[in-house]
Amino acid sequence: MYFGSDNQSGASHKVLEALINANQGISASYGEDEWSQKAVEIVRTIFEHPDCQVFFVASGTAANCLALSSMVKPWQTILCHQQAHIAMDESTAPEFFTGGARLVTLDAGKGRLTATTLSSYLDRQALHIPHNPVPGALSITQANEAGQVYSVQEITELAQLAHAKGLKLHMDGARFSNAVASTGASPAEMTWRAGVDVLCLGASKNGCLAAEMVIFFDSALAEGFEFRRKRTGHLLSKGRLLGAQVEAWFADGHWLKLAKHANEMAMRLVEGLSVLDGVDIVWPVDANELFLMLPKDKVHYLQSQGAVFYDWDDTTLPADYVVKETHQFVRMVTSFATTQSEVDQFISLLR
Repeated sequence: MYFGSDNQSGASHKVLEALINANQGISASYGEDEWSQKAVEIVRTIFEHPDCQVFFVASGTAANCLALSSMVKPWQTILCHQQAHIAMDESTAPEFFTGGARLVTLDAGKGRLTATTLSSYLDRQALHIPHNPVPGALSITQANEAGQVYSVQEITELAQLAHAKGLKLHMDGARFSNAVASTGASPAEMTWRAGVDVLCLGASKNGCLAAEMVIFFDSALAEGFEFRRKRTGHLLSKGRLLGAQVEAWFADGHWLKLAKHANEMAMRLVEGLSVLDGVDIVWPVDANELFLMLPKDKVHYLQSQGAVFYDWDDTTLPADYVVKETHQFVRMVTSFATTQSEVDQFISLLR
């Protein structure tokens, strides 16, 4: 019963088969291979944007931080949610890659960053140039760190506010596929048509071994990106191994089938847990993450029976949430590899 993270699942069989096939023979290096070239065209087709610029890297941190370094100046700030991955889980990599751009976090105690908060923050900025740092970008996570999915309308509102003040909009899409599967919106509707300038699309959490994409819908921001990727050590010599993963991941809607399964397993957990006494589902479940309050004795028992999930930080709870001393805050994540039997066994044990 593994619900620790979707990072802990391996790769899908289709992706592994594609890697084995791409491994045969000799091929051009550094992304000049046929697999990488095909993968770029597939991305452009999926997003209905023939002019977008696409770059492959192997980690989400590299994707986010390299993208942000192309979007802001070292003296600017990057606005994000208080629990954003770039703020809480990427060490100080964003500051390192951007040359010092500061992260400013907003909406602590809320499930997502709201247009109301962003508008209020931007309207209060009476900048004393050159003494005050200048906002340069807004970053949102889709699906986000509380398992929430931004609707197309919410993204559009945030983008309009950001663009009106000269900010660019970055989307951390480590679980973007889960968000698309959850809402039914098209990739284009959820990104550039809503105002997203740069998307970091992750496949590593959803069926690939290590494959992330930096997609520039605003091509001007991509200027010099190939040099940024190279000088930071993120241009892989055997680029075909990234291209092959991406090509297989998108083929025949495979990426959405994997994400849909993960989401369905999360909802199966919700249905089983919501009727049990003493269990509180803290945040609404929009994708494949669940945040729960469980009795501490139940937590210990479940873990003793082989259930894998993580204790979670109380500071990420809703602002007005009261924690009972008898309960423990935990996170559970489902993946494309989660089975119905795992879910049912977990619920049965908890009963």
